[in-house]
Amino acid sequence: MWPKGWSRCTGAALTLAAVSLVATACSAPIDVRPAAEAASPGCAALAAALPSTVAGLQRRETTGQATAAWGSPAGVVLRCGVPAPGPTTEECTTVNGVDWIVHETGDTMTLRTYGRTPATEVVMKVDDSHAGAVPIGLGPAVERIPAVHHCVGPGDVPLSSPG
Repeated sequence: MWPKGWSRCTGAALTLAAVSLVATACSAPIDVRPAAEAASPGCAALAAALPSTVAGLQRRETTGQATAAWGSPAGVVLRCGVPAPGPTTEECTTVNGVDWIVHETGDTMTLRTYGRTPATEVVMKVDDSHAGAVPIGLGPAVERIPAVHHCVGPGDVPLSSPG
């Protein structure tokens, strides 16, 4: 029986709230080590703008400052404040105005912003069907850190004639 003054709906609502709280409490934060410059103003601006979903994956709580994860288990992990890469011969691609250096090792793909300090690193599985949508979904937050350099390719380098 419900306490005096409570209706069946009040009791059901409180039961549902308790179940939701327990379910949330059972989902432990994902342990993600913060990067060296995670406390920078750029990372604070980026972290405040991160979306609740990326490529259809729900955001999860993480332990590190300026970090984020999406999916269950975490299929996409982000860390802001990693060292900015210098010039490289690795693949550099531009997605909606954000330059990313792409590095694949085994079944893991790492995207690192190029031309922004501090840089942001995103790690995901190579075979994920959502991999193409991840840089699109994160672009607006990443743009909170201004770009000072951009990817260049062979077509961007002027050829000089001998003599």
